Amino acid sequence: MMSILGGSAAAQGEKNELTGLIGRIFISDQGIIGATNENPVVRSGKGLTFEVNYARRLMGTPVFAISGEVPAVFNLDEKLGSGDDVVPKNYKQIFVTPSARLNLFPDTAVSPWVSLGGGFAHFSENQDLIYYGPNPGTSSTSGVLQGGFGLDVRVLHQFSIRLDVRDFWSGTPNLPLADTGKTRQHNYFVGGGVVWHF
Repeated sequence: MMSILGGSAAAQGEKNELTGLIGRIFISDQGIIGATNENPVVRSGKGLTFEVNYARRLMGTPVFAISGEVPAVFNLDEKLGSGDDVVPKNYKQIFVTPSARLNLFPDTAVSPWVSLGGGFAHFSENQDLIYYGPNPGTSSTSGVLQGGFGLDVRVLHQFSIRLDVRDFWSGTPNLPLADTGKTRQHNYFVGGGVVWHF
């Protein structure tokens, strides 16, 4: 009984978290307006993606805790494809979204959570088109809304395993040769990694 109480007290004293995760970003295919080729679609790959996240607990009880967090997500090789030479070979995505996170049962072995916030997204495009020639598109930055949920499982005193799903609803990359008619897109990040509590 004393060890359980001691472990709970120690967990309550850990107000900071540093998290590292690895996963993939999923983006739906988009039709190109007015295209006449046989494959008039912009297809996105599933870019290998990294998340670094700092969080600090702002308030809490044994039932719930509210933390401020700053997820920073990096997809450094989002490959593109299309039936014509109208999109760059790839682009980089960066999302930084200060957020509020609500954990249930934060000091137990298993803690589900939800997160909501907003920040900015930056797209940096390859200078070459997928088949031939220079890409006329340019890098761009937009606002982004972030919503996510996940599960933390405590494996050692100061470490947890985290499963993480987030949707970054952002602007779109600048594709002047491939008008999809969209000004926003969903970027679904699915990943897992380690949380250090301190």
